[in-house]
Amino acid sequence: MILARITGTVVGTSRSDRIPGARFLLAAPCSAGGKPSGNPMVVLDLMGAGRDEVVLVSQGSSVRQTEITKEQPVDALVIGIVDLVERDGSFAYRKDGAAL
Repeated sequence: MILARITGTVVGTSRSDRIPGARFLLAAPCSAGGKPSGNPMVVLDLMGAGRDEVVLVSQGSSVRQTEITKEQPVDALVIGIVDLVERDGSFAYRKDGAAL
């Protein structure tokens, strides 16, 4: 799993319709504090993540092990929306924006 920040939406007029209601987002890998740390990727979002939220992303064959994604053409999946990250006894990231 990796941490990533949602930076945008990906829309395609022609795509697989095998996952009803599929929503694709642009997610940029980030540090535990939410700062960018890698190249963006397209992720399937079934969690309802919004712009600027930090999420947990799973990649590879493991994302095709849910009832919805089984045997589907998916490579990266949002599996959670992060509320906070604690590291070494202090908060590295808080969704509510409270002082760190």
